[in-house]
Amino acid sequence: MINDINKKQLQASLKSADTEEWIDLLFYRPIGYRWALLFQKLGVSPNAITIASIFLGVFAGILFYFDNIWLNIIGMGFLIWANMYDSADGQLARLTNTKSEIGRMLDGLSGDIWFFSIYFAICLRLNPEWSYKIWILASIAGFFHSKQAAMADYYRNIHLFFLKGKEGSELDNYIQQKTIYQSLSWKQDWFRKTFLWFYVNYTHSQEKMTPNFQRFNKLLKSKFGNNIPDFICQEFRLKSLPLMKYTNILSFNTRVIVLFISLIINIPWIYFIFELTVLNAVLFYMVATHESICFKMYNEIESNK
Repeated sequence: MINDINKKQLQASLKSADTEEWIDLLFYRPIGYRWALLFQKLGVSPNAITIASIFLGVFAGILFYFDNIWLNIIGMGFLIWANMYDSADGQLARLTNTKSEIGRMLDGLSGDIWFFSIYFAICLRLNPEWSYKIWILASIAGFFHSKQAAMADYYRNIHLFFLKGKEGSELDNYIQQKTIYQSLSWKQDWFRKTFLWFYVNYTHSQEKMTPNFQRFNKLLKSKFGNNIPDFICQEFRLKSLPLMKYTNILSFNTRVIVLFISLIINIPWIYFIFELTVLNAVLFYMVATHESICFKMYNEIESNK
């Protein structure tokens, strides 16, 4: 009975089976769930866990600076630890129903800070050999990394929207977020306004890369408001589901496996090449396929007027 309860609670702490990666289901989510229960007993908030994960991820990056395999392995352990906390913060927020706008923005920012420190450390490590060329390579890889992570996050939330509705998704709208940003005062709400400045630009970049989805979503709102028929949601979910494995490839696990291998063989610049080639190919395929799905479904709905 206790095991059944624990399984139900663990399931409740997940976003959805559709969007979870097998490594997360086998490793990070069960461990993150146990961390979440511990932090709940200690009265630690999800946002505090996210901040702790930032420090762990940055420390991991610092250890990747050293051309020493044992320090690098310790850094790998800290990065895995950081990701456990990154899992635990969201699981705790869902278990306690304490999800927040700041929490979502902090969660997205944490991964960016981890990888900025990792990129910076690797560039410093390789600078004596590569000079300015490694900084250029890392900057280009970092730019595409941000696009890859943003679109993976966006497509997961679109999928969750059609699977669970607005309450089960974190799908935000650029115009709405910009309106909130403009309504805030720098004097009284400087912290939230600063976060929203980044978040407004983040959502705007996502929407600019998905014109067919924006047109499709606008059509659904004009025809059905907040009550999209179940058969449309189910059709979209089934077509979107195969893309979820690509969103996971562009997230944490695949990229850190390649990062760890590159550090173990002492050729860390390979990681940047992997981002620019393999991960960009996945990104372009994912965007093109998703846009094609939205284009076809838009035409289907329009033709049934």
